[in-house]
Amino acid sequence: MKELENRGHLLTEQSNPNTQNLDRLSALELVDLFNREDARVLQAIAAAREPLAEAIERIAESLRRGGRLFYVGAGTSGRLGVLDAAECPPTFCTPPELVQGIIAGGAAALIRSSEDLEDRAQDGAEAVAQRQIHEVDAVVGITAGGTTPFVLGALQAAKQRGATTIFIACVPAEQVPVDADVDIRLIVGPEVLAGSTRLKAGTVTKLALNILSTSTMVMLGKVYGNRMVDVAVTNRKLHDRALRIIGDLTGLSRQEAGFLLEKSDRQVKLALLMHWTGLNATEGKELLEKYGGNLRQAVEAK
Repeated sequence: MKELENRGHLLTEQSNPNTQNLDRLSALELVDLFNREDARVLQAIAAAREPLAEAIERIAESLRRGGRLFYVGAGTSGRLGVLDAAECPPTFCTPPELVQGIIAGGAAALIRSSEDLEDRAQDGAEAVAQRQIHEVDAVVGITAGGTTPFVLGALQAAKQRGATTIFIACVPAEQVPVDADVDIRLIVGPEVLAGSTRLKAGTVTKLALNILSTSTMVMLGKVYGNRMVDVAVTNRKLHDRALRIIGDLTGLSRQEAGFLLEKSDRQVKLALLMHWTGLNATEGKELLEKYGGNLRQAVEAK
């Protein structure tokens, strides 16, 4: 990694010519400046639309085959991966092991900076080995500057094990070429505060992960229309959301939706199928299982 020791040439490390007088600006001028710079985030997502779509298709195929999705990162990138993984179970009722975040330094690094731990490529490889990542899994390596040894070590180990590998970085491929199945470059330019990749790079990464995980779950049939019909009913807010989803899609009163939800063992997707087809819970479960949990396909088949 000697060629990466001087990283001043990286786009994420360069000084932004638009923010040279940052320390002279008023609060309002700072807000306006950040707003102008953040406009580049959406442009970067649009420019990466094709590799993002390819990544979605590959991840969905991995999960259909019984694989898992792993996000690997350090610092801000690692925290964003862990956050996206943590939000999948309540949103899509997925088991916690289906989408996992791996961060350099482990759980402690979520709340306390541990940047020195990102420099050990072997730790990344060991994290892959510990989770027994193999050919049906998908691994997304996230590193704003593209050079984080922990992430590169994990990706290399995952590739050797036959897993699908996806790389996300905010530097051009010519600055940091990487061998991965899908190469996603989110080019947002130098940061407002030079080198602080928790800013535009962090924002664009969050948007990309939102797109990857949500679109994957759509392709896996966990969404009907634009409703999260696999929502886990685990608290008052989610119970209320479940009732509203059922009511909006069926025209049932809130009380009727509540009765239907309880009859389906608090499974929104099953409740809807029972209402639309007249099947009981057991029959509905069997039909959903036949169609891989895809509610639309199950309804249309009936």
